[in-house]
Amino acid sequence: MAHEVQGVVARGKGEPVAVETIVVPDPGPGEALVQVQACGVCHTDLHYREGGIGDDYPYLLGHEAAGIVESVGDGVTGVAPGDFVVLNWRAVCGECRACRRGRPWYCFATHNASQKMTLADGTPLSPALGIGAFAEKTLVAAGQATPVDPRARPEAAGLLGCGVMAGFGAAVNTGGVQRDDTVAVFGCGGVGNAAIAAARLVGARTIIAVDVDATKLAWAKDFGATHTVNALEEDPVERIRELTDGNGADVCVEAVGRPEVLEQAFYARDLAGTVVQVGVPTPDMALPNIPMIDFFGRGGALRPSWYGDCLPSRDFPLLIDLYLQGRFDLDRFVSETISLDAVEDAFHKMERGEVLRSVLTF
Repeated sequence: MAHEVQGVVARGKGEPVAVETIVVPDPGPGEALVQVQACGVCHTDLHYREGGIGDDYPYLLGHEAAGIVESVGDGVTGVAPGDFVVLNWRAVCGECRACRRGRPWYCFATHNASQKMTLADGTPLSPALGIGAFAEKTLVAAGQATPVDPRARPEAAGLLGCGVMAGFGAAVNTGGVQRDDTVAVFGCGGVGNAAIAAARLVGARTIIAVDVDATKLAWAKDFGATHTVNALEEDPVERIRELTDGNGADVCVEAVGRPEVLEQAFYARDLAGTVVQVGVPTPDMALPNIPMIDFFGRGGALRPSWYGDCLPSRDFPLLIDLYLQGRFDLDRFVSETISLDAVEDAFHKMERGEVLRSVLTF
């Protein structure tokens, strides 16, 4: 039996989103039907609305979510009805060349639900990142539902589904930040502040937050930044060098997704240091024009970070445990809770830098 629910849809490039009736099928083999409890409004959803990821409209937006498994299809063993889960967009296949080499966080053939959710007139929907959780219920591949401790607040837990995990993983998994390191984070929204919180958690000595917005820099201090740099007022490269004994940071995390910021991160790192790009660029952007002799001569690594190079089955339960122990403050990321009809307004607040995360609740 299909389920008719309300969901937020982007029908065309740049058009305001609207709440519409969504038809969600019962789960088939390998699928799970999830009753969504909370879903963060992530910048990636805005990218979908603006055509920055593709043009497969209409999109059912939302992907940073937590909820309860309502039912599962044949062959599903990893989750069961009643489980509290965080949704993820990396349901690893276990069979591709990355998985066979023991690197499932690089899985090249992640699973999504086979059946399509549709509009009431039968028009197939493209769910954002294979999830589509700006809806009362959503259909996902069972591997996209990761069971976690049900004591966690859904509003906080769901943020692991994208932005917080991306930032945390960019610092720890991709960047390898560890005790006594110096770290610079460029961009202090949800992703950047998650990287800052992760660096503090693992014992980084110096954590430098860079942004052009004073409010975001204040947030960064709350998450553990030891120093802040307003890039409108001073040269972030020179200031980072001053704060690191003239050397540059061991790890620089670019959480903006712009070539000029990536160039700053490159020159702000120490010799043999690591630059991690986790900010999502648009398709028209190109790498900065860095002389090859500089790239060669500075050594180290320049690494993109997909989803914080996370393995949801490993990382989500760990971060929820840290949250419940009071060691990783997921609640601090939640700026406000909103209803379905407030998503468009939440996009505008996000663009103006007024919120860290708006979270849709049901």
